[in-house]
Amino acid sequence: MTVKRKPHPPKHEDTRSISYRLPSRILEELETEAMQKKISQNVLVKQILEKYVNWDRFAENIGMIPVPKDILKTLGDEMEGDAINKIIDVMIPLVKDWVMFMKGSYDLKRAIEAFEDYMKASGMTSDHRIEGEVHHFIVQHNLGIKWSLFTEMLLKQIFYQFLPNLSVKSRTTPNTAIVSTALGSEFSEHDY
Repeated sequence: MTVKRKPHPPKHEDTRSISYRLPSRILEELETEAMQKKISQNVLVKQILEKYVNWDRFAENIGMIPVPKDILKTLGDEMEGDAINKIIDVMIPLVKDWVMFMKGSYDLKRAIEAFEDYMKASGMTSDHRIEGEVHHFIVQHNLGIKWSLFTEMLLKQIFYQFLPNLSVKSRTTPNTAIVSTALGSEFSEHDY
């Protein structure tokens, strides 16, 4: 069976042009960043605005604060099984509140989409691949094995909330967690 990446459906949205007056310094920084990324300035500005609309505008309201990666890594190294379980127990109702606030409702599709938004906003690599009926959710965080276990347990708890009898498999390394489950070949977290 072939494994394929779950494409995020292209949104064929109506577009329109608009002008903004910005300081030259900001425009120069955007030009430089676009050149370094080898993308157009228009694509860069669209990415920046999408990140704001999908995550940044909600972050403060849901209590998110930026934390240096080295601090998270150090904290993770100190976590033990019971501590991870306690954090998961605290996080599950928070995740529900966040998803309801950001997406307008709470279901599996919106929870997965919000998780993907968080991964993208935080700079962590995530991917969604499909192999027949099985969906593989891959998170590469580079924070250590304890964070892999945390990620695995959090995703499993989210799945179990909606599908308590679902069989969920996982694999972890110190840098990556993969959670796999059969959701059907037609499942799309962007279709709700």
